[in-house]
Amino acid sequence: MNDINALPPETELGLRLRFVRERAGHSQRALAKLTGVPNSTISLIESGKMNPSVGALRRVLDGIPISMSEFFAFEPDPEQVSFYSESDLTEIGKGKLSLKQVGANLFGRQLMMLRETYDIGADTGRVMYGHLGEEAGIVLSGRVEVTVGPQRKILGPGDAYYFDSRAPHRFRQVGPEKCVLVSACTPPTF
Repeated sequence: MNDINALPPETELGLRLRFVRERAGHSQRALAKLTGVPNSTISLIESGKMNPSVGALRRVLDGIPISMSEFFAFEPDPEQVSFYSESDLTEIGKGKLSLKQVGANLFGRQLMMLRETYDIGADTGRVMYGHLGEEAGIVLSGRVEVTVGPQRKILGPGDAYYFDSRAPHRFRQVGPEKCVLVSACTPPTF
C-alpha cells in the first residue's frame, strides 16, 4: 500500500515539504534563516505535528523557492530502490545521536526504518515528544533507557519495544558503551 492519500493531511503535507526542501538542498535551519520562520515550526510541519497557516506555508515555500500551486501539484516519484548498502542510508540525526534512515525519499511510503546509534550520554532530549503512529525497535548492542508515558525501562541486546507514538516518549543511552538499535515507525512522521 503506497497511497500517499491514505496518510492524514498533516503527514502528507509534512512529507511533501521535507521532500522539496531536501531537493532544494536546504537544511531545516538554513530554510528557517532564509524565511524567518522558526526552525522548530518547520520541524513540526515536516513531522506532521502542525498544520501551518497559508501565510506560514507561503513564507516557507518562498525560501525553497516553489509556488503554492507547484507545491501541491508536485508528485515526486516514490523511491524504487529495494536494497541499500550501509553507505546508502540517509543520516538524519546530529551530534551524539546518529539516525540512519533506510531510503532518502519517504514520500509515498507508509513506514520509516532507522538504524539508531546513541553515543555515550546521547539523549533524545529532556522534553518527551509524541506523534501520530506506532514505533517498534530491537536493541542490537549497548543499553538504552526508554520512557513511554509513565513507564520507564532499561533495554539491552535482544530486548525490544513497541508503543503507540502518541504517548510522550524519550530515549537515553545508559551504560559504558554506545547503544545501537533498529527501529521502525508508521506512518513515517518521526
